[in-house]
Amino acid sequence: MNYADIKKCDVANGPGVRVSLFVSGCSHHCKECFNPETWDYNYGKPFTDKTIDEIIEYMEPDYIKGLTLLGGEPLEHVNQKGLLLLLRKINEIYPKKNVWCFTGYDFEKDIVGRMIKEWQETEELLTYIDVMVDGEFMIDKKDLGLVFKGSSNQRTIMVKQSLEKGDIVFWNP
Repeated sequence: MNYADIKKCDVANGPGVRVSLFVSGCSHHCKECFNPETWDYNYGKPFTDKTIDEIIEYMEPDYIKGLTLLGGEPLEHVNQKGLLLLLRKINEIYPKKNVWCFTGYDFEKDIVGRMIKEWQETEELLTYIDVMVDGEFMIDKKDLGLVFKGSSNQRTIMVKQSLEKGDIVFWNP
């Protein structure tokens, strides 16, 4: 797995001050994507144990509310494998900090309906993600007035509550 960037203090991709990890690799190729360079799985730098340690260090201050995963596409299978190691460690060290994930995949159809059945990493990964913004960015549905998403088709989902209920529970700011 490669990553494009790590932002130590991000306020645009989830509530509060956060650390944001932009992974490399995406098969969606959304029209007018704001990070098209991250479509390439080889773009950026290798994601290593040292990278995980850096992120853990960046998350230490009390004012950091959590981690946000973006891309690229965090839920591409190759990225799930790398992110699982990171999220296990964050959960162990910072259990009160939350994790947001932005994905172009549909929560019910792709993630719950297919990925959980196909890849062993997906189910465990979801236990560490608190909020997920799902759905591909659609330029014809672009809306600058939305909170933490780019187009009106995207949804902000409370992951654990949705899995427990068996139905979508939306995040309410």
